[in-house]
Amino acid sequence: MKFRTLLATLGGMVPASMVAVLAFLAIYAWPAIDYNGVSFLGGMHWNLGSLYADPVSVGGVDILPGASYGIFFLIVGTLLSTLIALLLAVPIGVGAAIFLAEAVPPRPRLWLSFLVELLAAIPSVVFGLWGYAAVVPLMAHYVFPAMADTLGWLPGFGEPTGSGFGLLTSGIVLSLMIVPLIAATLRDAIDSQPAAVRESAAALGATRFETVWRVILPGLRSVLIGACVLATGRALGETMAVLMVSGNALNTLPQTIYAPISTMAAFIASQLDSALQDPTGLAVRSLAEIALVLCIISIAVNAVARLILAGFDPRHRRNA
Repeated sequence: MKFRTLLATLGGMVPASMVAVLAFLAIYAWPAIDYNGVSFLGGMHWNLGSLYADPVSVGGVDILPGASYGIFFLIVGTLLSTLIALLLAVPIGVGAAIFLAEAVPPRPRLWLSFLVELLAAIPSVVFGLWGYAAVVPLMAHYVFPAMADTLGWLPGFGEPTGSGFGLLTSGIVLSLMIVPLIAATLRDAIDSQPAAVRESAAALGATRFETVWRVILPGLRSVLIGACVLATGRALGETMAVLMVSGNALNTLPQTIYAPISTMAAFIASQLDSALQDPTGLAVRSLAEIALVLCIISIAVNAVARLILAGFDPRHRRNA
């Protein structure tokens, strides 16, 4: 009985921690939530106001003159950069997993797998510095102009190509950060499949590629979706790398795929120092409201993944 109680306590610590974080953010950000209202999500203007003026009272809340808080441009930047990262990372991650599990001999497979997984251990600020010093100039001088020349007829791919800081650059850097999560998780799942599955497919005349693509991978949908959810969470919450390559656009939506953006996590990091200068404290509480919105988006992503799994697998449908 004591063992079960211990397991229940340890198992409940994870959801309890999440609930505690959400409760803290909601309580701390409540003055901002009450003041900003729904316009916080749909507003396009973030302004801390005059930091050197005396606070004024608006609706019983002390704020700085000219202060306004709207984060729609942050929501758009966060979701678009994450979407681009997933579109790039999922095919690469799946291909790398299949290559490592099926095409590489056992001895070099260990070292190649280690190199792929090592990408997940690199600090995000290192990715950001690499993106700033190498990716941004490459994109600005070569890749973006070439894309505009060949794909300019598509909406969002034409001129101007900008300085290299922006939406697509952020998506590329994020994709390299989340590829190891997808590749390592799926490779382990492929390796764990019984040899009888491969032998049965081969006996029916399937090639090695057909065995993986039509037999093994369909049975690993839940693993792939779970890996993509983990990768999405990493991309949504990434801070320093995006901060260094996104261009930190303020109060504007990206008109092209090359345009500068801001994401919620990066914006919190970049604005915290300035927000602390607000004597009313409303700016910091508004940043906490951004963090709360980001948490809710992450939870929604996980909920959607559960629904997708329920549609694929009756076992998950019963537990959904």
